[in-house]
Amino acid sequence: MNADLSTARRYTAFEDVQGLMIASAQAALGIHLLRAAGLVTGGTAGTALILSYVFHWNFSVVFFAMNIPFFGFAWMARGPVFCLKSLATVALVSLLAEALKPLLHVDQIHPAAAAVLFGVSAGVGLLGLFRHSGSLGGVSIVALILQDKTGFRAGWTQLIHDLILFTAAVFLLPPDRVLWSLLGAVILNAVITFNHRRDWYVVT
Repeated sequence: MNADLSTARRYTAFEDVQGLMIASAQAALGIHLLRAAGLVTGGTAGTALILSYVFHWNFSVVFFAMNIPFFGFAWMARGPVFCLKSLATVALVSLLAEALKPLLHVDQIHPAAAAVLFGVSAGVGLLGLFRHSGSLGGVSIVALILQDKTGFRAGWTQLIHDLILFTAAVFLLPPDRVLWSLLGAVILNAVITFNHRRDWYVVT
């Protein structure tokens, strides 16, 4: 029997904070593995990775800066709580992605392993962020709003955007890296598509 969302138990402040921190750590770990293999992903994170590879810019700075315009959209469409949580998680993922570089050296990883582990880790991380009314900004904000308004699955929205981004990546990165990156994006979006369902939730 599906839980009645109107009577579902609410997360406490502590439960929200620990959930967002764990989810952010998972997402940052996925990005770290992806970056170690020279792969990319979709959304603003993927765009930031491509820019960091091509122009040798700092990924975390670019990632955070690119998300700034979306925070205003999040505030208007889903309210201040979602906006502030998204701002906090984007900042946390940016910081953790930088912190992992000296703490977790990955000198060699097969791109297939990086793609699969990224897809699972970042996918579960995004599920945790969505579950606690957060996001990694950018396309994920738009995807969540579309799902709330129309019922169109958030994972499908992100997958459509990713396909456009990967088309551009073909002209900027080695073909094999693009193909492995696409595998990671498909796994990530499959995790979200098959597991992000409001009718399964018993806590909000």
